[in-house]
Amino acid sequence: MLPRITTAASPSSRVSLSSSPAATAAAVISACHRGPRHKLILTSLLSSPSSSPFLGRRRHLHSQGWRWGIPMVSQLHHRLPPISPALRTSATMTSPCEDDEDTGYQLPPAEIQAIVDAPPTPALSFSPKRDKILFLKRRALPSLCDLARPELKLGGIRIDSDSNTRSRMSFYTGISIHSILEDGSLGEEREVMGLPDSAKINYVSWSKDGRHLAFSIREEQQVDNEGSTLGLWVADVTTGLSRRLFGPPELSLNTIFDSYSWLDESTLIACTIPTSRGEVPKKPKTPTSPKIQANEEGKVVQARTYQDLLKDRHDSDLFDYYATSQLALVSLDGSRMCIQPPAVYTSVEPSPDGNFLLVSSIQKPYSYTVPCGRFPKKIELWTNKGDFVREICSLPLAEDIPIAFNSVRKGRRSVGWRADKPASLYWVETQDGGDARVEVSPRDIIYTQPAELKDDEGVRILHNLDLRYGGIVWGDDSFALVYESWYKTRKTRTWIISPEGNQEANILFDRSSEDAYSDPGSPMLRRTSLGTYVLAWVKRDDGKKYLLLNGHGATPEGEIPFLDLLDINTREKERIWQSVKEKYYETVVALLSDCADADLEFNQLKILFSRESQTERPQYFTHCWPDYRVRQITDFPHPYPQLVDLKKELIKYSRADGVQLSASLYTPPNYDPVRDGPLPLIVWSYPGEFKNKDMAGQIRGSPNEFAGIGSTSPLLWLSRGFAVLDGPTIPIIGEGDEEANDRYVEQLVASAEAAVNEVIQRGVAQASSIAVGGHSYGAFMTANLLAHAPHLFCCGIARAGAYNRTLTPFGFQNEERTLWEAPQTYINMSPFMLANKIKKPLLLIHGEDDNNSGTLTLQSERLFSALKGHGGLCRLVLLPLESHGFSARESIMHCLWEMDRWLHKYCSHPVAESLNGSSNHANLDKSVVQQPSSVGVESKECLSLEDGLRTWRPFSSL
Repeated sequence: MLPRITTAASPSSRVSLSSSPAATAAAVISACHRGPRHKLILTSLLSSPSSSPFLGRRRHLHSQGWRWGIPMVSQLHHRLPPISPALRTSATMTSPCEDDEDTGYQLPPAEIQAIVDAPPTPALSFSPKRDKILFLKRRALPSLCDLARPELKLGGIRIDSDSNTRSRMSFYTGISIHSILEDGSLGEEREVMGLPDSAKINYVSWSKDGRHLAFSIREEQQVDNEGSTLGLWVADVTTGLSRRLFGPPELSLNTIFDSYSWLDESTLIACTIPTSRGEVPKKPKTPTSPKIQANEEGKVVQARTYQDLLKDRHDSDLFDYYATSQLALVSLDGSRMCIQPPAVYTSVEPSPDGNFLLVSSIQKPYSYTVPCGRFPKKIELWTNKGDFVREICSLPLAEDIPIAFNSVRKGRRSVGWRADKPASLYWVETQDGGDARVEVSPRDIIYTQPAELKDDEGVRILHNLDLRYGGIVWGDDSFALVYESWYKTRKTRTWIISPEGNQEANILFDRSSEDAYSDPGSPMLRRTSLGTYVLAWVKRDDGKKYLLLNGHGATPEGEIPFLDLLDINTREKERIWQSVKEKYYETVVALLSDCADADLEFNQLKILFSRESQTERPQYFTHCWPDYRVRQITDFPHPYPQLVDLKKELIKYSRADGVQLSASLYTPPNYDPVRDGPLPLIVWSYPGEFKNKDMAGQIRGSPNEFAGIGSTSPLLWLSRGFAVLDGPTIPIIGEGDEEANDRYVEQLVASAEAAVNEVIQRGVAQASSIAVGGHSYGAFMTANLLAHAPHLFCCGIARAGAYNRTLTPFGFQNEERTLWEAPQTYINMSPFMLANKIKKPLLLIHGEDDNNSGTLTLQSERLFSALKGHGGLCRLVLLPLESHGFSARESIMHCLWEMDRWLHKYCSHPVAESLNGSSNHANLDKSVVQQPSSVGVESKECLSLEDGLRTWRPFSSL
C-alpha cells in the first residue's frame, strides 16, 4: 500500500523543459534518479503504557530551497542556500519527484533518518517500597505491516480483531530491574528472564508488596491462524525469573477496556476472552432492514463530529463480541476461577483492602450518534469473590449532553474508592442536569458511603460546589483537597474539607487557571500500607506539619521548578528545593521516601528529579536530606550527537495590540547570525484561547530545556541548516463577554506578524524564506495564515487539519457555539472559504484513517480540490492506515521526505522570491561564487539554475 499523492501547480510555477538546457537536463536526471521503490519491513516497536505509573517528560510538540544543476560528476547533488562551512554536513537527499507518478515510500535525507531512528529512552517504574526501579526497554518505530493488522472501528474505538486488544498497541521489548541503594545509587542490572523470543510486553505492574511483576505478552497462536492474543505472565523480582499464568489457546486477556488488577499480594482479577463466545458474527449478505434514526420526541441532541461510530446492527454485534469479557480470579500458583457471567466490563477496581470490587459495565441500547463512553452504564459493588452486593447506579444513554464546556452526564459520576479508607466509596452528582448553561447553586455535590452498608444507608454529603467538580486528593479523616473549575471564566479553586465533617470547609487557593505565575504547585503524595496514595505531610523537628507542593515555577524568565513546604494554618511557604536556573532545567518526578505509612520526616526526605540543559538530555538524579546529597543514577547517551551544540533561545516580543508573546528560537550548531547571515526558517505553532491578555503573555517553558526532537518535529530540520521558531505563542483572546474566535483572524495575523518581524530584526531569517507549518489545529492556523497574511510566508505545511468549519457545526476546538449561533465566525475562520486567496504553495498531509473528532481526511481532500480549482500551488499526501498522529516508520519517513522536498522547492529558492513579488534576489545568495569549503568537506562544482541564468558555483553537498 502506497501513499496517495496528488499535486497541482499553476503553469507559471512550472519550469518548462524547453526553457533552458539546464532545466531539461535536470528533468531527465530526475526521471533516471528515482530508483526502485523502498520496501521497509521492520519489526514493530509498539511500546505501550502499562497500568503502573511511569516517569515521563512532557515535550513540546523547514525551509530549504533545492536547485537542479548540471552535474559535473555522475551523481545529482542538492544544496541549501550558502551558509557557514561550520554548518555543513555531508549527506545527500533522495531526488524529489516532479510528476504525479506513484513512486512508493521515500526516505528523507540521512541526517534526518539518523535522528528519527535514534534508540528511545527506556520507561521507568518504581516499586511500591521505592527500593527498586524498572527500566522498560522500547524500540523506535513500528512498521507499516503492524498498522496493516485487521482493525475494526466500533463505538468510537479501534479494535485489533486478531489480538482482541485496542489496535496499534505499542509494546516493550524487555525488562531490567535495579535496586536503589542506601546512598541513592543504582545496583547491578537484573534482566527478567524466561521470556519468549521477541516478546511484546504490555501492562506491566507491581504486586502490592513489590515482590512480583505482572505483565502481558502477545503470543502468536499456531492453531487455525487465530492471531496473537495476550497471555498473563508474572516475574519474581528477586530472581528475575518469569513464568506464564495463562495464555492462548486455552485462555487470553481481553484488554479492549481493562486488563487486570492486583487484589492482594498473590491474587489478580483479569478480564479474559470468554471461552464460549463462538464464531465472529458474520455480516449478512443482504441487509435485514433499513438504517433508521429518529428524534420524534423533539429532544435537543447536539454532538461534535465523532468518528468510528457504530453504523448498523452488525457493528453492534461485533462490538458485543470483542468487548465482552469474562472476569477471572487468578492466583500466582496458576489456579483460576471465573466469576459472574460475561459482560461488556469497562473497569474492575478492587477496594484498597481488596475485599470488594467496583465493577462498571456497558449496557444496551447502543447508539449510532455517540461513542461507547456515552452508552448506558451500570456500576455495581461486588465482594472479592464475585458476589453481588448492590447497584451503585444505572445511567441511561447520554446522547443529549450539551456541547457547552463543563457540561456533564446526568446522574452519579466519578465513582471511585477513597484512598484514605479500606473500603469507602465516593461520587459526584450534578444539580444542573449536566447543562453548564443552567445557573444553579450548588452545581455539584460530592457524596461518600462505606462499602459494607446496603442501599443508601450511610450516604453523606462531603462538599457542595458552585463550579464544576475537578477532582479530590485524600489525606485522612480531617483533611482532603477538592478542586473545582469553570472554563468560561477560567476560575479554579482548591478547597480544604474535613471528610468526617468536624471542620468547616475553606478555600486554600482561588485563582485563574490561565495565571501560570500564581500556580502554587500540586501536592505530592505518599503511599499507604493499602497501596493507595494520600497527601504527604512533612514533619519538622519542632513537630509542625507542612504540605509538600511541587510546582512548575513559571516566571518572566522561564520556568524554575520548586518544592515548597506549605503551612496550612498561616498559608506561609518555605522553599526547600529549586531548579538551578543558570544552566539547567530540573523537575521533581517522584518522592522516594514515601513508603512509610505515616508523616514524612523532613531530615529523611529523598526525591528523584530530572536534570537537563540545552545540550544535555534529561538524566535522573536523587536528592537526599539533610545533607542535600545529589547522586546521578542514569547516564543515557545523547540521542543525536550531531546536534549537541544547537542553540536554543527563549525570545520575547510584543504584537501590535501590546500583548506579550514568546517563542523558542533554535539555530543549528555553530551558527552565528553576524557571520553567516539569515537562514531559511520555519515557524511551527498551535494557537491557544485566553480570557486575559496579560496572562496570555506569560512565559511557559524554560530556555534550558533539552530540545527533545520527536519523529515528525520541525526541529529535525536543524540538521539541514534551518532555523526553527518553535511554539510562538498565538493567543486568541476574548476578554469579558467577548468570544475569542470573533477576532480569530485579526489576532492570528497580528501574532504571526510579530513573530516574523522579530526573527527578521534579529538577522536570523529574511522575509523571502520563512515557511509556516503545524499539525491539527496548527494546520488550520497554517492555511488561515496563507489566506490572510500571504506577505509573511513563502510556503506552508499543514498536517491532519480541518479547514471548513461548516463541517464541524456543533463546535470545534474551544468554540462551544454552534454554526447556527455564530455563522459568521464559522465562515470567517474557515480557510476553505478563501481557497481562491491562497496563492502560496501549500503541502497537505493527512492520515487516511484519521480518528480525531473534526479532522476528517475529507477536510484535506476538499481543501486541495478547492485550491486546485483556483490554480493554487498545492500537493496532497494521504498516508494509508495512519490516523491523526502518524506512527509507522514508512509513513513518518515519507512524511519527512515530503516536507523536506517542499521546503527545498519553495523556500529559499528563486521561486520563493517570485511568488513574493520581489525582484531583489540579493538576499538569497550574498555572493554568486563561493570558495570551496575549508573544513575538509569535498567540494563539487555544478551549474545552478537561478532565475533562468546559468552560473558556475562550487558547493558542498548536504
